[in-house]
Amino acid sequence: MEINPTTVFSEIQNAKEGKQSAYNFLLNTFWNEVYNFQLKRTKNEYEAEEITIQTFSKAFDKISTYKEEYKFNTWLITISKNIHIDILRKHESSIRSKITRKEEDGVYKIPDENPTPEDALIKEQNLAQLLRYIKMLKPHYQEMINLRYFQEMSYKEMEKTLNEPMNNVKVKLLRARRLLADIIQKAER
Repeated sequence: MEINPTTVFSEIQNAKEGKQSAYNFLLNTFWNEVYNFQLKRTKNEYEAEEITIQTFSKAFDKISTYKEEYKFNTWLITISKNIHIDILRKHESSIRSKITRKEEDGVYKIPDENPTPEDALIKEQNLAQLLRYIKMLKPHYQEMINLRYFQEMSYKEMEKTLNEPMNNVKVKLLRARRLLADIIQKAER
């Protein structure tokens, strides 16, 4: 798929202004590139996915620092590579020192504007069919949908329940909604 640089630039500007749809666009447009990059590095689907989530989490948190003279995908890949290197260093140092690492307490800001197109599509489905679709997701994405839509947890409650930084929770939920919307759209064709 050819990515229009003008559209990407426009969506980056929208993201800098805090528009949720821009975050969705950037995540959906660049997810596969970052994920595949990490999959080649880690050779582990779970690790690649976790690093990709952290990449978008950090990128969205630092979107105001992005400089347009660089390609956005190059910026994302650099962030992703640095996260992976940091993980390897932390893992290596924790093995040496036998000290478990503490999770960061940072809470990041990704605006939560409602509803997204994915939300509307999800809500249109009857419950039994929706549950069948949800079961087609990976377990951690099933959990995200369950916590947000069935247990009606806030992002803050999800952060505490999952013991993950707020930005990771938001990126995982964005990804879960996108994957679920894709499943629903394929089924309706």
